[in-house]
Amino acid sequence: MARLPVRPEVAAAAPYGAPHPPVPVRLNVNENPYPPPPAVIESIVARVRAAAGGLNRYPDRDFAELRSALADYLIRESGVAEIKPEMIWAANGSNEVMLHVLQAFGGPGRAVTAFEPTYSMYREYARDTFTAWKPGKLEADFSFDVARGIGHIDRVAPKVVLLASPNNPTGVVLPIDAIDAIARHTAGRAVVVVDEAYAEFRRPGRPSALRLLSAHPHLAVSRTMSKAFAAAGARLGYLAGDPELIGYLRTVRLPYHLSAITQATALAALDHAGLMLGGVAELRERRDRLAAALAAMGFEVAESDANFVLFGRLADRHDVWRKLLDLGVIIREVGPEGWLRVSVGTESETLAFLRALAGIRKELE
Repeated sequence: MARLPVRPEVAAAAPYGAPHPPVPVRLNVNENPYPPPPAVIESIVARVRAAAGGLNRYPDRDFAELRSALADYLIRESGVAEIKPEMIWAANGSNEVMLHVLQAFGGPGRAVTAFEPTYSMYREYARDTFTAWKPGKLEADFSFDVARGIGHIDRVAPKVVLLASPNNPTGVVLPIDAIDAIARHTAGRAVVVVDEAYAEFRRPGRPSALRLLSAHPHLAVSRTMSKAFAAAGARLGYLAGDPELIGYLRTVRLPYHLSAITQATALAALDHAGLMLGGVAELRERRDRLAAALAAMGFEVAESDANFVLFGRLADRHDVWRKLLDLGVIIREVGPEGWLRVSVGTESETLAFLRALAGIRKELE
């Protein structure tokens, strides 16, 4: 059979995804390890049942009720009172939100930048929208140097700048002053998106970039319900930004992209935000204990404000990853060579990982 006329950059790529073997301890995709509480499940069922009665009709394509609920949540979570429903956009995961950003502001003859190591999907958003991928580099300790970052931006002249904070896979948070400096420098030249997928896990005293929105109409902040909200299966990501910016995202979205069932599920979860986020403080504390335990074993550990920890340096990280898998524990082989990322799980999952890693560490000595 003749070869299909696929784009060369697609033909050479593998589909995105993490390994998903049936092992007892899954700590590789940064999920919240706790399922929704029974009261939330009942609320979801009730809302979905009500929505099911109208499935013969298209859903609200501008999801006004959901935008209002998301704005209210962000006000409570961040303390930024100026967030309005017209400043909110949502889609099937923050992945689709980011794709909308690149569809609206990227494209042929345009570039997008981020600072590596960072979320590997950014490169794929660029590929899928025919946008040139022009990444910069973080420092050796995974921090961000503002002057070097500005120099890189000036050299590659991107139309979109992606800043992950806390960053994935490092977990390092960007200082609010650094984000403000990048936003000021790019005014009139680029859209800046701060990816706060893990924002709810950040330490107290580290503010959200949402507080900068009123000063920078070209700045946007994306969030997700997949991590702290324990709703990865709902596939709901969202973004806050200037209404003009949101209007361009509305232009490029597919018709009725958010199903009635997705909207109903997200609304039910937001109705019970306190319950859904009930385990966040516990996960933060466990993250810090996990990082300390890894450091005590002799590993280098990146300071994390997320629900995962990046650790290294390993002479053969794949060998360690495979040995853990053989023991029924899966983590993520991602990030710089010599490093591995482990999600924060339940107490028993975390202990199982540490015991398995200690045994492997002993073998390698």
